[in-house]
Amino acid sequence: MTNHGQKYFWLTAVALLVIQATLALTMVHRESLTFDEGDHMFAGYMMWKASDYGLNPEHPPLAKLLATVPILSDHLWVPPPMPGQFFKAEAYLNGRDWLGRNDGDRQHLVFEMRASAELLALGLCLFVFLAARDWFGDTAGLIALALAVFDPNVLAHSALVTTDIGVSCFFVAAIWTFYRFAARPTLIRLLLVSLATGLLLSTKHSGILIGPMFVSLIAWEVLKAPRAERKRVALRLTGGFFAIVVLSVFVLWAFYGFRYSARPAGMAFSTSVAGYAQPLPHFESAVVVAVGHLHLLPESYLVGLVDVKLMSIAYPTFLLGKVYPHGLWYYFPLVILIKTTLGLLLLIVLATFATATGKLTRNRELFYSLAPPVLYLAVAMMSGMNIGARHLLPMYAFVITFAAAAAATLAGINRRWAIICSALIVAHVVSSLLVFPNEIAYANEASGGPRNLHNLLSDASVDWAQQLLQVKQWQDRHPDQECWFAYFARPVIDPGVYGIRCHALPTFDTQWGGVGLVPPSVTGTVLISAGDLSGCEWPSGQLNPYRSFQSLHPDLAIDDSVFVYQGTLAIPEISALASAQQSQALLAKGQSGPALAVAREAVVTSPDNLITQTALGDAAAATGDKQMAKTAWQAAILIAQRLEPGAQASYIPDLESKIKGLSTGKE
Repeated sequence: MTNHGQKYFWLTAVALLVIQATLALTMVHRESLTFDEGDHMFAGYMMWKASDYGLNPEHPPLAKLLATVPILSDHLWVPPPMPGQFFKAEAYLNGRDWLGRNDGDRQHLVFEMRASAELLALGLCLFVFLAARDWFGDTAGLIALALAVFDPNVLAHSALVTTDIGVSCFFVAAIWTFYRFAARPTLIRLLLVSLATGLLLSTKHSGILIGPMFVSLIAWEVLKAPRAERKRVALRLTGGFFAIVVLSVFVLWAFYGFRYSARPAGMAFSTSVAGYAQPLPHFESAVVVAVGHLHLLPESYLVGLVDVKLMSIAYPTFLLGKVYPHGLWYYFPLVILIKTTLGLLLLIVLATFATATGKLTRNRELFYSLAPPVLYLAVAMMSGMNIGARHLLPMYAFVITFAAAAAATLAGINRRWAIICSALIVAHVVSSLLVFPNEIAYANEASGGPRNLHNLLSDASVDWAQQLLQVKQWQDRHPDQECWFAYFARPVIDPGVYGIRCHALPTFDTQWGGVGLVPPSVTGTVLISAGDLSGCEWPSGQLNPYRSFQSLHPDLAIDDSVFVYQGTLAIPEISALASAQQSQALLAKGQSGPALAVAREAVVTSPDNLITQTALGDAAAATGDKQMAKTAWQAAILIAQRLEPGAQASYIPDLESKIKGLSTGKE
């Protein structure tokens, strides 16, 4: 390439990065907080200010620390600690109050933190570009950069204060630097791959998958080395691998201030490593406890590892209109088919064709671009945590490189291939921009687009609770309408902070504290988040109080993820859930008499209801009426037995234990 060509090459790369930042920041400027961001933001701020790593241990510190750098000089009010409170509840609820008081609906602090988080998205795009260019040439590098910049899944999460973009960034960085180290081992290259790996481990717990990825790459290097060189290559790379492990763990410890304890002196952690790991299988629990006993890894990091495993054991899945009480091995393959642009899918097909026919021949580089995403996808398919395409972002980063390599190679063969590949790249870009700025709810044209996506997927693939600013705009256009709102992130995020005056409707998560009583019939407008409409957090679709709305055609869809229904609407199941949750909230305050009265009303409204009968039994037991409690709990068991077997396990053992406790006095 001439000097003139090099100049335009780098100018194009820089321009694409600028476009990426512009699109991402424009998008998040119109989005309210997503479900997990307040939790991450508050935890990051408290890490800086109080060296407190116990608020959000389910994710390592790096992304949270980076995001909160811009606000460290601000004198912000901090809510008091919640002694004895479960760490997730404390981080979520104190994070909500911290942002609500310091930022409100202005989102100035939120935008500053999101702008800082955008650096990780730029890093991801940059490393994809550098890796593709190094492996497959300049043209492939620019194509990969363009595909990454406009990818709807990358864009959707680019400037959010979460960990998915960051872990994707450092997966690519670690694999690329290891490629360079394996090609020409030097101390500098060893230190660079160790740093990248340490940053990866410090971003998200799934970063530990880099270990088996490195092992597979080492095996490839040894097998492809000349027979006489294999032993030397094996020793060199194995030694390098162990050095990388030690150095990267050192980097990880640095992000925890080289301190084992999760919380600073004088503050107690809400759990212990041994106590939290107890539900795990014996061997896994023993390993975690042993690592903790030896202080090989920080306490907060170990609790986070356990939390990831516990969450995957029994987490509901919503797929193609149905709720399952467990994960599905085919969930992520279907997510790929739905959430990937048709242009990129066809480029992947072409890349597979080019590899199979020998047109794409750089076998070493192909292995580096394909082994990591294949391993990552295999692990994702075996996990039970099926809640969003964001968990596939590391895979997308490598697949984009593979697709770009094929596009560059085929385009160089003849003009026909060049036209086909160019058309697919343009299709990828156009498909993404057609839904901008609503990238979270992206779905390709073959699956019906964003308007149909809520019928297929849920949670962060559609609705991550980011629509409050748009709901407020709807409310401003209808100031006199009475409205009720089932909001996916309540109580983690309070719509009232954004000026939304709608009455609260109960959801799965409002069991934390209830929303008050709701009439069995309302006249006006009901707004329902897509996550609540699908019932994605309930173990069974039969328990979803909003299932009757699934057959109704909404009057309006706000950002394809909040659905508006108008008229006189019968909502007895919703009313009953609100009463049951209110009863539980009263019990938590020691008000057993009022709790029993409200629970009775819930059962009258919806007698054939697992939640209302359970609430009645709990309230009756609290007042000393053992016979009523037993009758209610037995009724709840009969209802639970009609659920799917996996969903039954979420309720029946607990109910049976309560009944047994009546006779032993331990209810």
